[in-house]
Amino acid sequence: MAASARLEARDLARVAIFAAIIIVLGIAGQVPLPFGVPVTLQTLGVMLAGIVLGARRGALAVLVVLVLTAVGLPVLAGGRGGLGVFAGPTVGYLVGWLPGVVVTGLIARAGRARIRWWRAALGGLVGGVIVVYAFGTLGLVLVAGLSSLDALVSNVAFLPGDALKSLLAGVLAAAVWRAYPPAFAFAPTARAEVRAQAKADTV
Repeated sequence: MAASARLEARDLARVAIFAAIIIVLGIAGQVPLPFGVPVTLQTLGVMLAGIVLGARRGALAVLVVLVLTAVGLPVLAGGRGGLGVFAGPTVGYLVGWLPGVVVTGLIARAGRARIRWWRAALGGLVGGVIVVYAFGTLGLVLVAGLSSLDALVSNVAFLPGDALKSLLAGVLAAAVWRAYPPAFAFAPTARAEVRAQAKADTV
């Protein structure tokens, strides 16, 4: 019972920490572009949440950020918040964070007890870029009234920066893995394997 309680508290702490990281990266890293969707480091935080926490816990961290946004806290890029954000043209990108972080976590954790930079970067690219873009494009079509082609083209300016973010996420995750493997949330049944693999990776 006590071990289970400690595990739950540890997971909640990780979720809270990554929700805070996503928020801080958004507020600190906004780069406005003419398309109306700011380029921020928030998606880097989403990618890292999926890689470090895994699909389920990463999704909880993203959900915390979205709930805080909905209740009006200025946690998004540029200090935005409130229900109005979910009626704007960027709603698809925000909603896309949830499936995006899940896909990122599933791909990055495909090796079960080992984190590899290239697999983490691939997870960030597929989940944090392609999946988020897909939902964002749909939102631009439904909310902003853009044609499908125009909505797709509006994403082009973001591709280089977001691709770099996925690469950075992979490199950072690999560095953290080597320095402090316990930072990564794994299921209890996999933890012995994680410790053994982390020790082997440092040899």
